[in-house]
Amino acid sequence: MKLAYWMYAGPAHIGTLRVASSFKNVHAIMHAPLGDDYFNVMRSMLERERNFTPVTASVVDRNVLARGSQEKVVDNITRKDAEEHPDLIVLTPTCTSSILQEDLANFVERASLEAKADVLLADVNHYRVNELQAADRTLQQIVQYYIEKARKKGQLPEGKTEKPSVNIIGISTLGFHNQHDCTELKRLMADLGIEVNAVIPEGASVHELKNLPRAWFNLVPYRELGVMAARYLEEQFGIPTVDITPMGVVETARCIRKIQQIINAQGADVDYEEFINQQTLYVSQAAWFSRSIDCQNLTGKKAVVFGDSTHAAAMTKILAREMGIHVVWAGTYCKYDAEWFSQQVSEYCDEVLITEDHGAIGDAIARVEPSAIFGTQMERHVGKRLDIPCGVIAAPIHIQNFPIGYKPFMGYEGTNQIADLVYNSFTLGMEDHLLEIFGGHDTKEVITKGISADSDLAWTKEAQAELNKVPGFVRGKVKRNTEKFARDRNFSQITLEVMYAAKEAVGA
Repeated sequence: MKLAYWMYAGPAHIGTLRVASSFKNVHAIMHAPLGDDYFNVMRSMLERERNFTPVTASVVDRNVLARGSQEKVVDNITRKDAEEHPDLIVLTPTCTSSILQEDLANFVERASLEAKADVLLADVNHYRVNELQAADRTLQQIVQYYIEKARKKGQLPEGKTEKPSVNIIGISTLGFHNQHDCTELKRLMADLGIEVNAVIPEGASVHELKNLPRAWFNLVPYRELGVMAARYLEEQFGIPTVDITPMGVVETARCIRKIQQIINAQGADVDYEEFINQQTLYVSQAAWFSRSIDCQNLTGKKAVVFGDSTHAAAMTKILAREMGIHVVWAGTYCKYDAEWFSQQVSEYCDEVLITEDHGAIGDAIARVEPSAIFGTQMERHVGKRLDIPCGVIAAPIHIQNFPIGYKPFMGYEGTNQIADLVYNSFTLGMEDHLLEIFGGHDTKEVITKGISADSDLAWTKEAQAELNKVPGFVRGKVKRNTEKFARDRNFSQITLEVMYAAKEAVGA
């Protein structure tokens, strides 16, 4: 077991709670010890929710351990059923409570006899999957439950909608810019003359799920959530899936062409080429910007990309294909999706990294010394320590990545937002020049800690003063080379003499 103070993807129950709390009038009961119940605070803070998060902790304490959990869990389910009158109650253990190996399915069966709401146990292996995989499985489970329920009662609607329609699957609470992306996707569908049959799970009622088969196709913008539900709908009802993420000019156009192909195969007669051309030329500024003198200054600059599969793959393609930026390496923490990710990015970067170790990613960034980083909040902190700018493109994220203003990453407006993010994430030529003239940033203290745990070396005041004289854009490299020289020779302190010796050693 490895102790980590930071994780890219949370434990499985967080994924289940994200899906449950995204639906309308669904309550979640979390069977957990104190300490595992931080989801409510996290969601309320990050999403700036006005209402209480619909999650209740059925706390595992010493009394429960002595007598067993069944009565307490069943009591909590029936109490919340009476208080909140939800349509569905989802029971989920956590990694910790799973150790007890209790028969939660039996708890649910007992509670179902007394509760008016539907009661469902999240069918997720908490030892084997993470937050993203659990969310995907929970959404598919809820969709399947209500479609099978409607089928048994003979309430499953027959036939498709009169006009072309879509299910947008995978918009959820705590997603990276999910609400903004959803708004942009709805606008895009309206421009294409396509009705939105359903958006799940965010804001949807479980009673609407029986209508999902009426859509002409499913749009799954994120690989992390929605793939399993779309696959179930395709297997059961033959609903085709569009899983091309519409991020960037090229991929948005490819997504629209795929939609055109699918709905024309079902009897429609549309041609979206003129729409794609108009949007690319006059709505999206990204295509024009990539040919402007400003963006030309970025050509060939080095960048690294890291995040979930969806955003890291999309950003890698945009940087390399649309903006001429050299992606030294691209990576993802979605190890279960490694094959797909590698296929998507391998031709657009020099190296592919698949890891959940944030320390390894920090070291990989320090090794290649890019001009900019595009990653998660973890990589932003790495960038701060290395004095390398970072644009945040994926979760895990901070409250600043839940903007109040409208900032989609998808569709044609999303292309503008991404172009701004990319441009503003690089230290530009004139900025470099001014930093050198005026002695660098306002902060004169040199960061002495590296990225790895063993890279902390003491610098004397004289050595720090000498390092401050080095121009800002190469200071990080000089510092790291000096520390490597000192560490290789088992020096515990870096003095002026060590600096000069390191300089001679690299032939500078």
